Amino acid sequence: MTAIMAKKKKSPKQGSNTIALNKKARHEYTLGEKFEAGMSLQGWEVKSIRTGKVNIADCYVFIKNGEAYLLGAEIQPLNAASSHVVCDPTRDRKLLLNRKQLDKLAGLVERDGMSLIATAMYWKNCWVKLEFCVGRGKKLHDKRADIKDRDWARSKERLMKHDKR
Repeated sequence: MTAIMAKKKKSPKQGSNTIALNKKARHEYTLGEKFEAGMSLQGWEVKSIRTGKVNIADCYVFIKNGEAYLLGAEIQPLNAASSHVVCDPTRDRKLLLNRKQLDKLAGLVERDGMSLIATAMYWKNCWVKLEFCVGRGKKLHDKRADIKDRDWARSKERLMKHDKR
């Protein structure tokens, strides 16, 4: 007599946790080390983020007075937002980092001339998190080299695919 074990049912996945991506960042910058930070948000901003009204394409992180801020992120207010709340879609939002991370980032930006580029915004449990990378801007010839390498890899894959047949 063989016992058949029932498979454990998996909970249905709710989709991706990603809220917004900055796809231009990899093209415009040579990205290095990644950091994750929480964000100080107002209530209407969280509601707008839940509906996906966020754009982080042209935003970056800067250090001022020993604190990190997100500049240029656009969160569009909802039409049903309270009338007594003044909504500023492009306000500077404080990032929540510990002192050791802030000191490291300040050193990279001031000494090495690096930039802090926001690459993704996502949910982690019930918190909104921002992923940003340390990066250096690419020159035009660097971008051309990347495009050339990408095209070569694509054509190489095609050749290998046709050779296998």
